[in-house]
Amino acid sequence: MKKNYLIVGGSSGIGLELVKIIGREEATIYVLSRTNEGLSGLPNVQHQYYDVKGDEFPTDFLPETIDGLVYCPGSINLKPFRSLKLEQFRADFEVNVLGAVKTIKAALKGLKKSEKASIVLFSTVAVAQGMPFHASIATAKAAVEGLTKSLAAELAPRIRVNCIAPSLTDTPLAAKLLSSDDKKEAAANRHPLKRIGRATDIANVAYFLMSQDNWISGQIIGVDGGLSSLRV
Repeated sequence: MKKNYLIVGGSSGIGLELVKIIGREEATIYVLSRTNEGLSGLPNVQHQYYDVKGDEFPTDFLPETIDGLVYCPGSINLKPFRSLKLEQFRADFEVNVLGAVKTIKAALKGLKKSEKASIVLFSTVAVAQGMPFHASIATAKAAVEGLTKSLAAELAPRIRVNCIAPSLTDTPLAAKLLSSDDKKEAAANRHPLKRIGRATDIANVAYFLMSQDNWISGQIIGVDGGLSSLRV
């Protein structure tokens, strides 16, 4: 039976790479995003414009059965704690946590109709590592990790829920941090594998977690060039 996948934030970066990977199989991909510029010409894609920060969730867009859900929107708000305003903490929480909650709530009925559904969320290596200037985003992503484990327990055994915690990845979201060759080299050298992440690195793991009948749920999976666990 042809599967249905829902990708929020699937028009650029990791989400777009994931859409391309899914496009290799017989599946319908439902993409919610603020733009559709990266989706032109891709097979089996249905697109709806959607901004997680303000729009009502378009429930009429969703298929009756959803086999996989990936929530990609995120933020990179790196500032000293003294410079962060409460509004910035709220904005990061809105995009990273409440956006995911809103999506899962809307999709849950369809997920429960699938025989083997999966949800994939995103955190950051900064939650486990502790990094300066990451207070706002690490706080929000720590909540995503808590949501992952709670839902994995509540929705088992029918729906698997996992979270990927990447390190710095070369995507439009990280463009300011990688705006020169010197910045890219410095970032690469902080990782034991001596390179920064590629969108495909993360998307391939998301695809595995979402699409395969695997024995994995409730996990926070580091895809971070070894940064979270190696000292070399």
